[in-house]
Amino acid sequence: MQGKRILLAITGSIAAYKSILLVRLLVKQGAEIKVVLTPAAKDFVSPLVLATLTKNTVLDNLSTGDTWANHVMLGRWADIMMVAPLSCNTLSKMATGLCDNLLMAVYLSATCPVLAVPAMDEDMWYHATTQRNIETIKANGNMVMDVGIGELASGLTGLGRMAEPDEIVRCLERYFFAEKPLKGKKAMVTAGPTYEPLDPVRFIGNHSSGKMGISIANELLIQGAEVTLILGPVSLQANTGIKTIRIQTAEEMYLETMRIFPEMDIAVMAAAVADYRPATVELSKIKKTGDTMTLELVKNPDILKSCGVIKKDFQLLAGFALETDNEEANAREKLEKKNADLIILNSMKDEGGTFKSNQNKISIFDKNGHMERFEMLSKQEVAQNIVSYLVNKMAER
Repeated sequence: MQGKRILLAITGSIAAYKSILLVRLLVKQGAEIKVVLTPAAKDFVSPLVLATLTKNTVLDNLSTGDTWANHVMLGRWADIMMVAPLSCNTLSKMATGLCDNLLMAVYLSATCPVLAVPAMDEDMWYHATTQRNIETIKANGNMVMDVGIGELASGLTGLGRMAEPDEIVRCLERYFFAEKPLKGKKAMVTAGPTYEPLDPVRFIGNHSSGKMGISIANELLIQGAEVTLILGPVSLQANTGIKTIRIQTAEEMYLETMRIFPEMDIAVMAAAVADYRPATVELSKIKKTGDTMTLELVKNPDILKSCGVIKKDFQLLAGFALETDNEEANAREKLEKKNADLIILNSMKDEGGTFKSNQNKISIFDKNGHMERFEMLSKQEVAQNIVSYLVNKMAER
């Protein structure tokens, strides 16, 4: 960590005691640390201890006497801002943009990446509002570490523990120093649904959230690739550093993909593209005129197959297959017909995975006849497995 500048933001949580050890570990590795506290954090951790360890003044107010804490420059000084622990209260503020303290002023003006390390009781963690807020800050480009399982401040045992300091350090090491096997490579990912309009109001679409494809794009970036994400109509967004092209329809995704694909070393087709679109799109809202309505649909371009037709030897092409029956046979058939190098299979029969879930269970098939199965994992972990597989395949070439 020698020379790395880390801005540590500590919120009001009993887990704040771990931040002292975290600071000590980072300082021992040569990092320069500045600390920002919320007013509530001072009830759990001593500014004097943190100032002594970091050899920097600990800040907790926008101004002290006639001195102003320059929150804009703090956010520009850091290589990374880390909110550890992230309390439920500050999570809510980050999700909504409420700026009522120095930490939030720094966060909202920061130009550096942000890593959030949540800590709260299990019931708070599972609350629908908390989960929405987590997804919102991820959608805004923040990295979020998973919470751990163990004894909580309430005396209960469950999910919600802040990650341990050594885990956080390993996460930072991976972010800063992990080998970048895809450095110099260009990667393209398609993600999310497509919406095929019927009229100005209605469309044909599906339930894809884009989470899986965005997670893959984020992991490709971490592994050093220059990443372009072609993203359907979802509210989520990828991490800073990924070029994102927003589209609505399958035709738009097809055109953007075919424009970009020839330059790519790696392409991962994770989008849930509509197979058909309405033959005509009405200019005015379709009125209800009878008990039934017949729609004429025409086939959309097959994006994966089109890439397979023009694929060069140096390119690695991966597609997804979501199946309900004869999963493995259909995945192998798709692999051959589309001239892909990999097909990543997920099944609608796997409870807890696929659309809108934070988890997924996959199997990977390659054109050499190899198949590898994975357990149900978070989509972040699934993305790591997929990209690791891609890295190994690139190394074989």
